[in-house]
Amino acid sequence: MDDAQQPATIDTTVPHSARIWNYWLGGKDNYEVDREMGRTVEQIFPGFVQSARMTRQFTGRAVHYLVAEAGIRQFLDVGTGLPTADNTHEVAQRVAPESHIVYMDNDPLVLAHAHALLTSTPEGATTYVDADLNKPDEILQAARQKLDFDRPIALMLMGILGHIDPYERARDIVATLVDALPSGSYLAIVEADDTHPPFVESMRAYAESGAIPYRLRSPEQIRGFFDGLELVEPGLVPPYTWRPLRENDIGSTEPIPGTGLAAVARKP
Repeated sequence: MDDAQQPATIDTTVPHSARIWNYWLGGKDNYEVDREMGRTVEQIFPGFVQSARMTRQFTGRAVHYLVAEAGIRQFLDVGTGLPTADNTHEVAQRVAPESHIVYMDNDPLVLAHAHALLTSTPEGATTYVDADLNKPDEILQAARQKLDFDRPIALMLMGILGHIDPYERARDIVATLVDALPSGSYLAIVEADDTHPPFVESMRAYAESGAIPYRLRSPEQIRGFFDGLELVEPGLVPPYTWRPLRENDIGSTEPIPGTGLAAVARKP
């Protein structure tokens, strides 16, 4: 990691989305201000921890599908978040050791922990780049130095688009990134939707805490991120229903409100 990528000062006086998610997922890279906000969300929306873990499991299943069934060997994971179990490179290289993964985030805390994302099989490679989703052209410029844009790439946007406002700006960013990918590439997204009132209220409390707000989208808006792409079965669905793989995946035959929506789609 060069000097330009050294972490800036980390503010521990306000809740931080990556640290709160780390708390919900059972990690230790968080502070009391994050745990307090995490507990507040849980009080408003008692099922949120389960929802967070379902979201994380979808990420692993999506990566497994992309490598094992779609034949993808290159990943651009934007909005990486703090390292946890079954990171993208771990799932991908478990199936195909030659896989190349580029992680991108512009969070000083994530940058401070980036060394945990830089492990790799000898046959493959992992790289962390400090980059801002609001600047898609810079993301692509950096990605081109690490990935082969003549071969399919999987773009992973896991729960990050809610930090982009307004919606039209988020759509434009996704379109810019996808347009640059070659045919046969994939887009994987999981996002929170606005259909569950306790979730809406919990995100209002989250924004009032001083944390960077997270905008909930309608199901139609989330589907709009995939315009022009071919949705992989079962389409845009709650993450716990998307191609469950393992017995330890959280699953249910009954609808679980507030779990958001997830999909994987192929670029023709």
